[in-house]
Amino acid sequence: MKKIFPLLAFLVSFVAVKAQDLNKYDRGSFIKGKDSIYYRVLFPENFKPTEKYPIIFFLHGSGEKGSDNNSQLTHGGKLFLKNDIRKNFPAIVVFPQCPKNDNWANIIVNTNEKGKRTLSFVEGGEPTKTMHALIGMVKDFLKKPYVNKEQVYVGGLSMGGMGTYEILRHKRKTFAAAFAICGGDNTNNIKKYQKTPLWIFHGAKDDIVDPVFSIAIAERLKTVGADVKFTLYPKDNHNSWDSAFAEPELIPWLFSHKK
Repeated sequence: MKKIFPLLAFLVSFVAVKAQDLNKYDRGSFIKGKDSIYYRVLFPENFKPTEKYPIIFFLHGSGEKGSDNNSQLTHGGKLFLKNDIRKNFPAIVVFPQCPKNDNWANIIVNTNEKGKRTLSFVEGGEPTKTMHALIGMVKDFLKKPYVNKEQVYVGGLSMGGMGTYEILRHKRKTFAAAFAICGGDNTNNIKKYQKTPLWIFHGAKDDIVDPVFSIAIAERLKTVGADVKFTLYPKDNHNSWDSAFAEPELIPWLFSHKK
């Protein structure tokens, strides 16, 4: 028992430290007219408002929807807290939160008589209420004097991967590069973002969002000569974000692109 207690104490302390690390993300909100969205933002260490920094917008999945302005940090929040990333790639990182009654993208969910869920995506169309607010929030951040407009990035997972494609087509000239993990889109929309360098990830065994969506988008982008990378993890199910976050080249690749 004496040997176990110090280990238990260490583990409790370790978890507490990790929880405190996420508190480094400041709380914020964007409210303008009918648009409102809450977010968490991480500023670089030794942040200087007189300098200009890259900015990354990260879109969470459907499991992190809500109004607590906290759940959206569940997946990806710790990635940008890693010492080597903070040291080598100082940037402003923004995690907005989508409310429970909406989506980042225009997603059509169908359920058959057996209860199996299938997804489809709208070609074109207006942004969702939350996407409209997100676009306003992005515009507002880009007005800040400390944001480098040549290094604006977006990425997301699952519903957030779908939202990544959605915002890319609505803001074609804004983003220097993007990544989408286990997402999907109507392939007829690719003409709106084919000029944006894109890294797509998916798990081959994904039973939530069919990998065929990512495969189709990557193939269509390749046929038009777009700058696209595609990584399919043969053993991964829906949580392919764990493998994507472990890619040592993901962040260097992202930051290597400028407008």
